[in-house]
Amino acid sequence: MADSRLQVLTVPTAPYPDQRPGTGGLRKKVHVFQSRRNYLHNFIQSIFSSIDLRDRQGSTVVVGGDGRFFNRTAIGVIVQMAAANGVGRMIIGHHGIMSTPAISCVIRKYKAIGGIILTASHNPGGPGGDFGIKFNTANGVFLLHPGAAKDAVSNKIFQISRTIEEFAICPGLHVDLTTLGKQMFDLENKFKPFTVEIVDSVESYANLLRNIFDFAALKELLSGEKHIKIRLDAMHGVVGPYVRRILCEELGCPVNSAINCLPLEDFGGQHPDPNLTYAADLVDGMRDGQYDFGAAFDGDGDRNMILGKHGFFVTPPDSVAVIADNIFCIPYFQHTGVRGFARSMPTSAALDRVAKATKIELYETPTGWKFFGNLMDAGRLSLCGEESFGTGGDHVREKDGLWAVLAWLSILAARKQSVEDILKDHWRKYGRNYFTRYDYNNIDIDTACETMEDLEMMIVDKSFAKQRFAVEDKIYKVEKADNFEYTDPVDSTISRNQGLRIIFTDGSRIIYRLSGTRCDVATVRIYIDSYEKEQIFEDTQVKKKNLIKNDFREKLNVSQIKQTKKSLKLKSTTSTPK
Repeated sequence: MADSRLQVLTVPTAPYPDQRPGTGGLRKKVHVFQSRRNYLHNFIQSIFSSIDLRDRQGSTVVVGGDGRFFNRTAIGVIVQMAAANGVGRMIIGHHGIMSTPAISCVIRKYKAIGGIILTASHNPGGPGGDFGIKFNTANGVFLLHPGAAKDAVSNKIFQISRTIEEFAICPGLHVDLTTLGKQMFDLENKFKPFTVEIVDSVESYANLLRNIFDFAALKELLSGEKHIKIRLDAMHGVVGPYVRRILCEELGCPVNSAINCLPLEDFGGQHPDPNLTYAADLVDGMRDGQYDFGAAFDGDGDRNMILGKHGFFVTPPDSVAVIADNIFCIPYFQHTGVRGFARSMPTSAALDRVAKATKIELYETPTGWKFFGNLMDAGRLSLCGEESFGTGGDHVREKDGLWAVLAWLSILAARKQSVEDILKDHWRKYGRNYFTRYDYNNIDIDTACETMEDLEMMIVDKSFAKQRFAVEDKIYKVEKADNFEYTDPVDSTISRNQGLRIIFTDGSRIIYRLSGTRCDVATVRIYIDSYEKEQIFEDTQVKKKNLIKNDFREKLNVSQIKQTKKSLKLKSTTSTPK
């Protein structure tokens, strides 16, 4: 009957000036979404309005999140607005939970026009934590923040959010996220019912992995007669159900191999960031040597940290380089071949040496997975990684923590060596890049920009070229210094001002990059990439300091950065245990 159809309303609203997405989408404190009238509605309407009405009508949109606080509330609003904006079908993860790489997989599988991912990645959750929204396009990739080259979608969303006057919503539509299957809704003035499909969050993604890896070999490694012992920490994020289903139920790992696998709205009060600081429980649990392999995942499942016996730490740049050097241990690449490797510019050059030895094309891109996605869509890229614990292949268009773990386990199964032995063999073959990153947080935005400008003026001056720097008994000679600029080989778009590079003749590098800019503060990141061909088994805690002391501290204004703000917070994010 006509009077049983759900009503669609147009609601007046006023714009907010601060809905400019960053590299992880629109991220704010939870209270911002809760306390500002229509703040969530405005941004969601801006997403839908950015899609041409002809493409939107009857289309499919995927929705899921990492399970953090406000996730279910946001999904309720998104479904109501999707129906009112002409979307024909919504595919939602069971209980509203789906990992970021799994959403990319589902977008591509069902040929959706895009997906809305509710996550603030590795940031804290709970009522006092962060919440985020990002929109992945039809190829499954998230486009960068407005201002980056070719990001027409993100720019359009942002511009709409600045002038929005109304949004469409179907307030009487309520979906049950707990029941698998289809739910149908009749809306006024709609010829076809609106469909919501609650899907198993794991199965489509698990099936994709089955077609990439040799599950029989992995099962033998993990549960056979000579099986290894592993420890996996999901950090109460979205990966928990994936680990339980794939690693434990299917590949035979004992259930107690996986810890913190129940997704919680506040991540158990912890910071779901897979590094040595925030995954300390895993690191400590590995020290006594009872586990051969360890890994941790972030809140939404796209980042990972790899550990060997006794907590032996694999830096993210080394991780992607080792996977590259052993890539044919993964059956998928035996069938597809390898089209290319890529890393973000700040990531150490360990991958470059593998690419050179194997004669495979290497791409150095700005920070942001969108650049990798563009290369993948063009058939130029098979494997990529970034220093911030992100690694992935061309199976989806996001970095993928669980994929990286299965890649490492495939290498262990094929080579029958420990993580430490594999990495040490790699260093013997290629040399070692001692790598770390320093974050100078909460710097006044004007001071940060002035500091970067001063540094750029100094390093691009002709007198800086060929300078020599003495660090203990080693001399570093400058070969090149610039502000990194990237021309996309696919579409020729240019991304400028991507970070200051100082490259030395031995392959070592220092990178300065401005990041995390908000209205009043910013972060200056300094990346140290020290290459050694001979001294490859040195104490990393000592070695990593070499490029940032003595002559360097004075000549490169490092000490000046420290003095720019009294409340400065310094954190080394990828340091290695002794």
